[in-house]
Amino acid sequence: MDSTIATATSPASIIDIDDLGLDRGAHLLIKRALRELPVGGRLGVRGQAPDLLVHLAAWCRSQGHQLEPASPPVVAWVIRGSAETGRWRGAEQAGKAAASEQGAVVDHPKASWGLAARGATVEAGAPEFHFALAVKSEIWADEAGRLYTQAAAAQWNPDTAIDWDASFDLPAEVEDAVVQLMTYLIENENAALLVPARFLGQIHPHFKEVMQVLAIQMADEARHVEVFTRRALLKGRRLGLSTASGQASLKTLVDEPDFALASFLLSVLGEGSFLNLLSFLQAYGPDPVTRQIARLAAQDEARHVAFGMAHLQFQLAGDPTLRHRLALAIERRHHALAQTSGLNEEVFDALVLLAAGAWRPAAIGEGYARVQALNSEMAAGRRRRLMKLGFEERAAEGLSELHTRNFM
Repeated sequence: MDSTIATATSPASIIDIDDLGLDRGAHLLIKRALRELPVGGRLGVRGQAPDLLVHLAAWCRSQGHQLEPASPPVVAWVIRGSAETGRWRGAEQAGKAAASEQGAVVDHPKASWGLAARGATVEAGAPEFHFALAVKSEIWADEAGRLYTQAAAAQWNPDTAIDWDASFDLPAEVEDAVVQLMTYLIENENAALLVPARFLGQIHPHFKEVMQVLAIQMADEARHVEVFTRRALLKGRRLGLSTASGQASLKTLVDEPDFALASFLLSVLGEGSFLNLLSFLQAYGPDPVTRQIARLAAQDEARHVAFGMAHLQFQLAGDPTLRHRLALAIERRHHALAQTSGLNEEVFDALVLLAAGAWRPAAIGEGYARVQALNSEMAAGRRRRLMKLGFEERAAEGLSELHTRNFM
């Protein structure tokens, strides 16, 4: 097949497609040849395929090209049209219309951009997708791309990252304490998985970095549920207790309809406090598996906290009134949980026992003091993060103290 174009600069060229019809891919050769011509350039098509002229006419209409008669052996001349005259008339680039840089993030992506990749050319007439979270100021974080890249590189496999075959044999009461803590962690991680899941499908795909961060955050939490469950059942024990007050506390997170407030309550306050708890388990976990799990989970949770902070700092920069809404969210949650008992008593006792390391009165006293220190560290961490979000120190301290006693 001779598909040589006459000259690279000539406004008229000829292509021979032999007996290949447009119903078998000949349009690819024609499109390739047309790309070498300017708008208005002429491409002669030669070929012997049945009904070639009919198919060529229909294809040119769909692509915005003109067709002119020709003398044999040329079947017809194709006059190259522009994008504005064919199928892509009225198309626009998702991300270019309101930004100087192709593919840049815009403040208000159009519903008609739908699921298109940011920067893609979107055909006119595409269906509109109406996403509840479609404004940059409501969901964006400049750190989202970096955090996703970091998270993708830091994913770990529970089967290989944790030494499940490590040899250890704990006293029954200590093993029971570990099981109770794992049971508590599972239900908290269930909440931490469901909260981002609730919002993920509401985000305009134009903000792909935020979608990716939330998706990988959900994968982190799913993996945490797996490893906490495996550790709880490792020695053949049954799972521990789940209290009504613990469930009530987590329900306030799952039910929060506002993305910013949910991120604040979950990631900045709850998961931020959990970083201290996981550090505590790294220090006082009675076996290597528990300590490994706590270390790996803490790495993931630190990214979740970082995204929550970055998102809120971005939003606060454009809307300082959000700070008042954040304070009200803490107070509202505090009042909603005022009649609950707070932290599961069995969880508190389990923490004391692990920190004590023995049943001697002095050891138990030391364990109790260490758990109280854990509470103080959690409160101090919340206070620091609140101050980074622009709260004055006294307000940050007061709001930190209103955080649920259930940690998350």
